Amino acid sequence: MKSIKNLTFIITLISSSFAVAQFAGQSPVIAGKGGPGGASTAAIGYITGSMMEEKNTKLNVDDFQGSPYTSDKFQPTVLFDKGERVGEFYYRYNAYNGEVEIKTSIADTGVGSLSRDKSLAILEDGKKLSFKTFIDKGNNTMNGYLLELIDGENYNLYQRTKVKYTEGSPAANSFVKATPNKFSHFTEYYIEKEGGNRIDEIETSNRKILKVLEGKDKEKIKAYLKDNKMKVRSIEDLKKIIEVLNS
Repeated sequence: MKSIKNLTFIITLISSSFAVAQFAGQSPVIAGKGGPGGASTAAIGYITGSMMEEKNTKLNVDDFQGSPYTSDKFQPTVLFDKGERVGEFYYRYNAYNGEVEIKTSIADTGVGSLSRDKSLAILEDGKKLSFKTFIDKGNNTMNGYLLELIDGENYNLYQRTKVKYTEGSPAANSFVKATPNKFSHFTEYYIEKEGGNRIDEIETSNRKILKVLEGKDKEKIKAYLKDNKMKVRSIEDLKKIIEVLNS
């Protein structure tokens, strides 16, 4: 096992000397100005050491509903570098910022950010979470963290948790309720063909699945859907399609 000293190229430490509001009893909520979530630039506070290269928005927990994290609490994980086990850490994933926060022990007050390096991966519920380049349904090339759901011989299936920040509004009058600021979670799925050198978003729809596939694979799934009178509507249905492609 590598020593912590040898991990400085992997983890960018965030200063723990600043005083900020905490989110759900944990570390501060930090959202990048103009970052992945596209948040309003209201309530901006500058914090050094974040992986975001520009100023960051510091959000007060009292002003918001929901969470930028997939889980507010730090969870144990294993870190891998190019498939080699590096060590055990505690992490939580800020899906709004697209940032994996890491610390060496649950009691550690210093929080680090995992470098956005494609050779690195951590385990989330036994599945690999790693930094990838992918293409969404709007044909936009993006970078971010994907969770590997299926590692197949022919196709891989990934899940992306996307968090959107919506700014609330005050009550216009006594008859209208104020709308709170909130974080909303959305789930996207992505498919990667072995040797294809690209990862594309795939939706739970027969028509849209066939649109992503090509050649013999497209004909195979088209016949499978017809023979089984199947309507793809859920992630379980999508997993079944990937299993057929890998058979």
